[in-house]
Amino acid sequence: QVQLVESGGRLVQAGDSLRLSCAASGRTSSRYTMAWFRQGPGKEREFVAAISWGGGSRVYADSVKGRFTISRDNAKNTVFLQMNSLKPEDTAVYYCAAGRSSGTPPRAGYDYWGQGTQVTVSS
Repeated sequence: QVQLVESGGRLVQAGDSLRLSCAASGRTSSRYTMAWFRQGPGKEREFVAAISWGGGSRVYADSVKGRFTISRDNAKNTVFLQMNSLKPEDTAVYYCAAGRSSGTPPRAGYDYWGQGTQVTVSS
């Protein structure tokens, strides 16, 4: 079992930057692929970004490509989501997820989820 706790969400203005963190605990010795998802008001949860165990492979949703960067610090069991040039449509609850995979990180099929952190972008 892996427990995930997100932090860093808050109210910001359009154009601002924000960094989310996700701290993993529990069975962190396994090599998990990590990902971020989000769910906006009245919308379904959608994939945002994912990173392989070693960090060498990263995948992004088209809507955030070039603005968001996913990274990880395995020594600290933490994954980050750096969000730049935020837009009102980025408003959502952001969730961290973990799963086992090889090769290119998948956009679905993750086993463990955090409780989420709210990001609100005002115009």
